[in-house]
Amino acid sequence: MTDIKIEEKWQRKWQEAGIFHSDPNNKKKIYVTVAYPYPSGAMHIGHGRTYTVPDVYARFKRMQGYNVLFPMGWHVTGAPVVGIAKRIKRRDQWTMDIYKNIHKVPEEELEKFIDPEYIVEYFSREYHDVMTRMGYTIDWRREFKTLDPHYQKFIEWQFRKLKEKDLVRIGEHPVKYCPECENPVGDHDLLEGEGVGINELTLVKFELDGEYLVAATFRPETLFGATNLWLNPDSEYIKINVNNKNWIIAKEAYSNILNQKKDILKVSDVNASELIGKHVKNPLTGDKHIILPASFVDPEYATGVVYSVPGHAPADLIALLDLKNDDKQLEKYSIKDQVLGIQAIGIIKLEGFSNVPAKDMIDRYNVVNQNDINLKEATNELYKLEHAKGVMDKDTGVYRGLGVSEARDEIIKLLTNEGKGDILFEFAERPVICRCGTKCVVKILNDQWFLKYSDERWKEVTYQCLDDMNIIPEEVRANFKYYIGWLQDWACSRRIGLGTKLPWNKDWLIEPLSDSTIYMAYYTIAKYMKDINPEDLNDQFFDEIFLGLKFSVAPTHGINPELTNEMKDEFNYWYPLNWRLSAKDLVGNHLSFHIFHHSAIFPQEKWPRGIVVFGMGLLEGHKMSSSKGNIVMLEDAIKTYGSDVIRLFLMSSAEPWQDFDWRENEVKGISKRLEWFLEFSQRVEKIYGSEIIVEDHETLPKVKKSINKWMLAQVNMRIMDATKAMEGFQTRKALQEAFFLFKKDIDHFFFRIEHETEDAVAMGEIAEVLVYILGVWIRLMVPFVPHGCEELWERYGGHELVSTKMWPEHYQDPKDEIIQKGEEIVHGLSQDINEIKKVINIKPTKIHVYVAPEWKWKLFDIANNIGKPDIGKIMQEAIKQNVHDNKKEIAEFAKKIGKEMTKIKYLGMIDEYSVLNNSIEFLSGEADAEVIIYDKPTYDPQGKSRNAMPYKPAIYIE
Repeated sequence: MTDIKIEEKWQRKWQEAGIFHSDPNNKKKIYVTVAYPYPSGAMHIGHGRTYTVPDVYARFKRMQGYNVLFPMGWHVTGAPVVGIAKRIKRRDQWTMDIYKNIHKVPEEELEKFIDPEYIVEYFSREYHDVMTRMGYTIDWRREFKTLDPHYQKFIEWQFRKLKEKDLVRIGEHPVKYCPECENPVGDHDLLEGEGVGINELTLVKFELDGEYLVAATFRPETLFGATNLWLNPDSEYIKINVNNKNWIIAKEAYSNILNQKKDILKVSDVNASELIGKHVKNPLTGDKHIILPASFVDPEYATGVVYSVPGHAPADLIALLDLKNDDKQLEKYSIKDQVLGIQAIGIIKLEGFSNVPAKDMIDRYNVVNQNDINLKEATNELYKLEHAKGVMDKDTGVYRGLGVSEARDEIIKLLTNEGKGDILFEFAERPVICRCGTKCVVKILNDQWFLKYSDERWKEVTYQCLDDMNIIPEEVRANFKYYIGWLQDWACSRRIGLGTKLPWNKDWLIEPLSDSTIYMAYYTIAKYMKDINPEDLNDQFFDEIFLGLKFSVAPTHGINPELTNEMKDEFNYWYPLNWRLSAKDLVGNHLSFHIFHHSAIFPQEKWPRGIVVFGMGLLEGHKMSSSKGNIVMLEDAIKTYGSDVIRLFLMSSAEPWQDFDWRENEVKGISKRLEWFLEFSQRVEKIYGSEIIVEDHETLPKVKKSINKWMLAQVNMRIMDATKAMEGFQTRKALQEAFFLFKKDIDHFFFRIEHETEDAVAMGEIAEVLVYILGVWIRLMVPFVPHGCEELWERYGGHELVSTKMWPEHYQDPKDEIIQKGEEIVHGLSQDINEIKKVINIKPTKIHVYVAPEWKWKLFDIANNIGKPDIGKIMQEAIKQNVHDNKKEIAEFAKKIGKEMTKIKYLGMIDEYSVLNNSIEFLSGEADAEVIIYDKPTYDPQGKSRNAMPYKPAIYIE
């Protein structure tokens, strides 16, 4: 089942038959896309999950009779490969090791990696090959790279459209920036720091002998509660001149500030230790504050200067307490008396907290020192509470009574307007490292181009688009709403890298996320591009194709009108896009941009219809990382296990939106379970006794035996539940139904028919059922393990590729539930008999079974109609209907009904007598004794029949 040669055989046959080439026809269509990969390294197992989910869905919908388009392209825009090429060129050992040992690039190929375009060419070929080996149903005729000149014309058209709508502007903005590359960087350009945001901090200037120690803060309103400043005496500090004022900051913070402030000059080095014990002036209150030593101050973060508010900052309070107990430090700097005299000052009122909320929070989180892992959580929690509910209290002057957030805004204005403060942008987390290996900074770019995601009209139409979309899982919709509202203007251009130049300013390149928003439309016409001169593609052409615009004058694009109409028809057939699949960490950028851009450019009827969000991938419980070597390459996994095993494991481990964990032992277990298929087919072959032609057994066989009816009902249920799960992208649940639970049903069926192997007539009927099941099971499993299914289909007489066969259909038959309940009764009775045998520890000679009399069923019907176990109403209605002559028995049974009705799913009366009689051989064989079924208690020496309940017969053992 997992033989690589078998998989390659079917991959060739699929390609030769062209069954995944999707062209417009008279069928209903499904158009599904997944984020195209950035081919800067080999595919790993995380990619395997990303691209297997849409393939499983595409195969499923194709078998349902839909015309399905699943295309693929290569995202090669941006600076990552440029950084890689630079590191390869300078023979960076770390980079060389990764590409030799992790990505397994041959030495002769690695030498060519000094060319960034060769890197993407090399890995896009490898991706194509591995995707083919995974059995993906991709229409490769539509393959393209984002460097293709045809695609670049498409991107230019897109950006001109946005500019026409006043959705692009030029301005000043903080961006992540690589000093080495001299270029803004996005998440795709980073080795570390992906997803890290940029925070706005307030700089506060504390005067010191005519110069300024400049501290950075999120909370300038807490200046009223400041008690001291912190410096790290083990770090280097410098004096810089900013606007003719001398600032003292950490040396390592200089490069960040240098990229944000103009006319900065370095003046001199500063010995931080010599500043300890000196005093600075608070610019807001005029109070004097002592400078104290603190090893926790990070010289790389902000300015490397921190002012302390121990009343409202748990980190400051615990640091102050630690310093008070540090005699060595106190003596070294001669600051003992001053430090011991510092008391926390409370200036923010927060309901449920004392005058020193930081102390309350430290106690609540049991923080014991500065290294306590709970300190960060305690700090964040208090900051959130004070921001949301805090009110400025005494000793805060004109700000008393204001909410914290309002006071903060007012104080920032005051500090900046009066020259007592400034603004600094800083990464929310560090490190942030470019793929070239350089630490990034936050830089203010003055002539940067931005997409105006802040535009309220654009947001409004984007919300409208979102409202009309299916989002899986649905709870992620709230995330989209948040990010659409939260997003502000996005820097959409870069100076260096690969990509499309901004059409109105060729000095800039369009950055990777900005050129990847509506490329799903381009897929629809990509297959035509090889025969078209890219210079013939202009805005009028794209307006005709994608917007349906008509022009009164002759077309200026020079493309044959018939070909133009064919492309227009192709686009209109496939669009709107049915499903877009991508990772959950892209909700806040790519996926939201996808909605923004479609809603801005396309008419409403072409807006995307759905998004599926993926979880992340783990390896043995740890986050996957190519740079850290914690990765399994997909090609290696294929060689070890085969594609079908990988597909089966990835789909069985978690739903698409959940995180999955690749665990070697579990993968090996899945490999063994795949052998179920082969074992089952061989068993069916043996029972059937002659050549099997599965296509001759696709209709439901007519059967008489209860167990055969039950098995067919189970098959129908599994088809129904797997289909429903697949429609909702619940690939794990679908596989549970179609494989694991189906296997459980089959095992039970074989268990039940063991006693009929000598009955030729019975086995004939069973054989028909099994061959029908074989055909159904193969087709149900095609989306998950297509290679093995093709092999089995061919082995058992299938004349066509099973990938092109119809998905099994379920039927609505209320009798199925009755049949299933009947088998439940048989199985439950067998278990009850064996339990009683264990208790009495005597080998029985006869087992007498009594089914419930008709009047008990009528009482159950009455109770079911009433809806609640109301004994009075049940009695009243039973007497009214005269269901039974003995009112005492009615009353006793009515009391039991109350408990029983809550335990069972009542389906109405079942002919238990016939059901059990049809299973007499099984029951007798399991009990190892003669079993006698009674519809009336003609023999009941101990009166056991009175215990019989609907769905639960009574038992008497002799």
